Amino acid sequence: MNGIIRVLIPAFNAAMTLPALLQKVKETAGINGIIVIDDGSTDGTSEAAARGGASVRRHERNMGKGAALRTGFLAVLEDRNVSAVITMDADQQHDAVDLPKFLMKRSLTGASIVVGVRQRFGSGMPVMRILSNTLTSLMVSARTGVPIADSQCGYRLIGREVLESIQIEADGYEAETEMLIRAAGKGFSIAGVPVRTRYQGENSHMTHWLTTKRFVQVLLKDY
Repeated sequence: MNGIIRVLIPAFNAAMTLPALLQKVKETAGINGIIVIDDGSTDGTSEAAARGGASVRRHERNMGKGAALRTGFLAVLEDRNVSAVITMDADQQHDAVDLPKFLMKRSLTGASIVVGVRQRFGSGMPVMRILSNTLTSLMVSARTGVPIADSQCGYRLIGREVLESIQIEADGYEAETEMLIRAAGKGFSIAGVPVRTRYQGENSHMTHWLTTKRFVQVLLKDY
């Protein structure tokens, strides 16, 4: 695939997990740099990211994952040579070993967005998350008219053509759903690729009921 590929990591209080993640990403062929958006952390996340060789942008206060992604996408677009960005979570649930799969899928299919498809069973994913991910993916698929196996996975490749055409408005986790709906509405192709995940009882920054409410609002909104 032609062009520079960046990895974008929104991070909130991730100083403990970032060093190992950044090291693994840097060891991956085809990745040309890492951008970390420190979303108002209080634990030295920015310093850990800088020591790990990432370019760092910081929010003075916690603004939400969607806001962090917006800041990151703008940073990506500053370099005209970047052809795509791969977003990853900072908590090490996403395995950097899978990064080449996204590049290969885009190269083979020309998909503008490649979404990671997590193994729901046998991976340690909590039962309630299995149920919610299954349901939300079905709902997003119905809304977009595109089969999307794991609409809530934040591990995804997004082509420059999408970033130049779409600006997400949501500030929270629902922003990832908004992007899929907007992209499908504009006719961008969306593909999936299987990825590994690890669950070890880490605390989630999601607020369950608020996240659900915002998801429904995004799903019903007319874009």
